[in-house]
Amino acid sequence: MESNPPVPVVCAIIVRDDRIMIAQRPPDKKLGGLWEFPGGKVEPGESAEAALHRELHEELGCSVQITRSLPTFVHAYSWGSIELIPFLCELVADSPEPHPHEHTALVWAEREQLRAYELAPADVPLLTALL
Repeated sequence: MESNPPVPVVCAIIVRDDRIMIAQRPPDKKLGGLWEFPGGKVEPGESAEAALHRELHEELGCSVQITRSLPTFVHAYSWGSIELIPFLCELVADSPEPHPHEHTALVWAEREQLRAYELAPADVPLLTALL
């Protein structure tokens, strides 16, 4: 039985013109080469919303508006569990275009196309909510 509580991780499902942005993880990181909804760990004392804005600014250089929060869930990896905290978002009007500062690539995919990408395992259940 695992003794550590799950690590809280936020992710953004950024929607534009009925397309959703996904980002490819760098090959040298955990889950390298897999696609994900961008985001990252919530720091101690930080709200999930603040973590989302910080991570998107760091990773993509963009600003979003949260339109809806989705149900959180826990996913267990071999190295530990995460509590995924997903948010539906859209870019704010004056946001710079997202740019992959930490990812290998970014794609704006139509909802039906998302299944064609190999997503990180924790992100796969979100497809059900989106499709």
